[in-house]
Amino acid sequence: MSPYPDPRSCRWLGVAGSVALAGGGLASGALPVLTLRPHADAGLIVVYFGLIVLISAWWALGKALPSSESWLRRTLLLWLLPLALGPPLFSRDVYSYLAQGAMVVAGIDVYRFGPSHLGGPLADQVPMIWRDTPAPYGPVFLRIAAAVAQVAQSDVIAGVAGLRVVALAGLGLLVFFLPRLARICQVDPAAALWLGALNPLVLLHFVAGAHNDAVMMGLLVAGLAVAARYPIPGAVLVALAGLVKAPAALGLLAVAWCWADPAGIRVKAASDQASHQGKAVARLWPGSAGSRVKAVAGTAFTRLWAGSAGRRVKAVLGTASVALATGVAATFAAGTGYGWMSALDTPVSASNWSLSSAIGRLTGEVLRSLGSDLAALAVPTWRWIGIAAAAATALVAWHRHSPVYALGLSLAGFALLGPATRPWYLLWGLIPIAAAAPPGAARRYCAALCAILAIVVLPDGYPPTVAQLGLAAAGSALAAVTLWRAGVRWPA
Repeated sequence: MSPYPDPRSCRWLGVAGSVALAGGGLASGALPVLTLRPHADAGLIVVYFGLIVLISAWWALGKALPSSESWLRRTLLLWLLPLALGPPLFSRDVYSYLAQGAMVVAGIDVYRFGPSHLGGPLADQVPMIWRDTPAPYGPVFLRIAAAVAQVAQSDVIAGVAGLRVVALAGLGLLVFFLPRLARICQVDPAAALWLGALNPLVLLHFVAGAHNDAVMMGLLVAGLAVAARYPIPGAVLVALAGLVKAPAALGLLAVAWCWADPAGIRVKAASDQASHQGKAVARLWPGSAGSRVKAVAGTAFTRLWAGSAGRRVKAVLGTASVALATGVAATFAAGTGYGWMSALDTPVSASNWSLSSAIGRLTGEVLRSLGSDLAALAVPTWRWIGIAAAAATALVAWHRHSPVYALGLSLAGFALLGPATRPWYLLWGLIPIAAAAPPGAARRYCAALCAILAIVVLPDGYPPTVAQLGLAAAGSALAAVTLWRAGVRWPA
């Protein structure tokens, strides 16, 4: 392939990778328990072969990106179809969704009990680590999961298919509104679709994994795009996204910003104006590092409250009122109660991985080897340090950038530095970044990080063994050799 590859070749190369992923997943995916896996090893090799091919096709397409949005949408459809028809891959969360939906149907409080309280074939599919933990999801998603569970009854395959349709509906919202949001932010819509929709992480986790993050991000992007002209419906959509998963509620800041300053959503104009405001605030607080932190926080506050007093009061109170009314109405309609507010720490278990908890465990081992009594405090302390770092990242982002871009950087910071990290969490921030970040290093770094994170989870959703890592490496090497011999290169 030349340094500027043919987009059509990239399209069909991606299809080949997607077919290999789905085919290998039939043997090594996140299949229902008690499913026989006589060819799991071969399936794992095929999955990683397809994964490297798909990532290569996506990367090469980004270097020869067509301007046609319809062409890119058709390419996305071709890439996702094999995965949409295949088994769950890279996570078993879809089984938890199904069991929690069945609990709602059965009248069991999902915010007090885990799926083990339900029992039966649906609970058997849930990984042991989550069987006794309550649901961290909002009432909107649980009502949707309950509708799917009510139709599927105890049929696991039908339930998974129904939840995948839900995830595809969320992805459809995302694909429809993402180019519109990009135009509002004065960003190339084709580039936004490439980074935010054709991304391998989207295909692997929104489609193959059927994660409810697809619904959350679809509603969030729709709300941000609508809020640029119609703040009240935009606030409703963003609030509904937050009632699927809580992180999306941060988008209400962007809605309030747009309400107070409709032109502020655009990348350049708002940034220039805020830069002057920020310098004025910073001059009030010169001196030490602590003072500079105050300056950054003060600047972010000033940007949010730019404009006339009446407009900004209306924007903040209006956004809060609409969000509150939406939350009350949705919770009443779902009938699940407000227990989800106290269950938001469910993903933060002692065995969960995150950058902060990994450093905390390492610190704890060192302290334990030294005989220190502080070893037990290492993980909680580092988690709080990670949260503080994410909050500082958010403050700097809102200080320097337009609201959608700042939202993306803030969500990415919390996904990477928060107490629980999953590869698909990066999509919380990456999708707004795709819509709002100007061409440059941020987009390149996000793309590279996506390519890396796409390969870190095994298709069965369980922690890897040494043997599985070897098989995954073999499949990746086979793909690399095949692509090289076929003349396919990764353009720099």
